[in-house]
Amino acid sequence: MSKFPIFKTKTEGLRSFNLTDPKERRLYFDLKAGKEIKKLRNYLKRGNTFIAYLLGKKNSGKGTYTKLFMEAVDGERIAQISIGDLVRKTHQEAANKNKKRELINFLERNYRGFLPIKDALQALMARSTKDLLPAEFILALVKKEIIATKRKALFIDGFPRELDQVSYSLFFRDLIDHREDPDIFVLIDVPDSVINERMKWRVVCPHCQSSKNLKLYLSKKIKYNDKGKSFYFICDNLKCKEIKMIPKEGDELGTKPIRKRLELDEKLINQAFSLYGIPKVLLRNSVPVKEAKKYVDDYEITPEYIFEWNKKSQKVEIIEKPWVVPDNEGISSYSLLPPPVAVSMIKQIANILCP
Repeated sequence: MSKFPIFKTKTEGLRSFNLTDPKERRLYFDLKAGKEIKKLRNYLKRGNTFIAYLLGKKNSGKGTYTKLFMEAVDGERIAQISIGDLVRKTHQEAANKNKKRELINFLERNYRGFLPIKDALQALMARSTKDLLPAEFILALVKKEIIATKRKALFIDGFPRELDQVSYSLFFRDLIDHREDPDIFVLIDVPDSVINERMKWRVVCPHCQSSKNLKLYLSKKIKYNDKGKSFYFICDNLKCKEIKMIPKEGDELGTKPIRKRLELDEKLINQAFSLYGIPKVLLRNSVPVKEAKKYVDDYEITPEYIFEWNKKSQKVEIIEKPWVVPDNEGISSYSLLPPPVAVSMIKQIANILCP
């Protein structure tokens, strides 16, 4: 934890913002990082790009922070490539006769590795979360995706995923012929207790797959089950039906089933700290309660929600309070909402690319 400094986003005497509202968030980003956002926009408008490798534990917010960066800076000139999503997409292509032929043609021109293409595709179709595909095969898939996204700045989520893949990332831009783009490691620190609660209280719509959190991320439609004395959410996605949101199987166990994965992610982050020749952006999700007043505004702290059933009004009452969690050193801390972490990301990347 000490490797990740606390980033100050506090602004004295200024208005507060509702960070769940896109319009309010726009004003928030302009206030907190307007100068850096302008620099990055100009950098991208001049045709410059970059590659950023996101390294963080599972459910650490990699995708969320990237989307907020794109929202604040330039969604048209930046792309995110999730290795997990890319593998799933390629799996679907390999299951389609016509698309499989196109995929094989591309691999024959671009894949270089020890495993024959036929065997690599078999490994793809039979993949599990425990068995990783060869790094050389992943590189070819990423190259294919980059060609499709054309000339954009890139955030790569999910590579490297093993210790022996870190060395690949050092030469990643050369291996995929991605010009002389500056490359950056974005390292994310989130307490395990935060990841645990995110998983344990997560609920998902069975129809549209939208996710919420019974403790941290509310639906606009909250119901009470008098028989079970429990609360539940109804999906509030306007494009979806009003369906009861349910927990994902195994989520009630929290981080227990992915403990080894989290430990490996920790080792990857620590190894990245020892690398020379590549700049690093350090994102910290938590701030000690005792120091919070110095560094963040109250509205930047993740709230915790508690529900009570009012029998008289027959309505669900919501109580909001700051969410306090132990960090990995046992220090009582606040977890930050995603936007202040994104502000830290914007400022650090701007400092690297546009000093």
